[in-house]
Amino acid sequence: MNTVHIVALLAVVQFILFGILVGRARGKYGIKAPATSGHEMFDRAYRVHANTLELLVCFLPALLIASAYWPNHIIAGIGAVYLVGRFIYWRAYMTNPASRAIGFALSMIPVLALVIFALVGAVIR
Repeated sequence: MNTVHIVALLAVVQFILFGILVGRARGKYGIKAPATSGHEMFDRAYRVHANTLELLVCFLPALLIASAYWPNHIIAGIGAVYLVGRFIYWRAYMTNPASRAIGFALSMIPVLALVIFALVGAVIR
């Protein structure tokens, strides 16, 4: 079982689910495409999805590159923290955007750690 690939795919699934939530909010609050704002709860769902995409672009390559140099269980564990962080971020942002800091930190710190692991691995190995 390749735990790193499982984490990578779960991150993609999580992103897709956040996108579905944006679509549901669009329908619920009557936000017609191509509008990207119009109701606070839609705006929140949209921002969670957009922020997740912004981090996913860094997360996936860093995860996969780091896994080429370091033990998969360590890299997958760091990736799992990212997934939990994104979930916490989503819950917090949808409840009260000002409370998103913990979720953001639990998302960003793993991304930065994976980038460092990937860079160090590429340089020393």
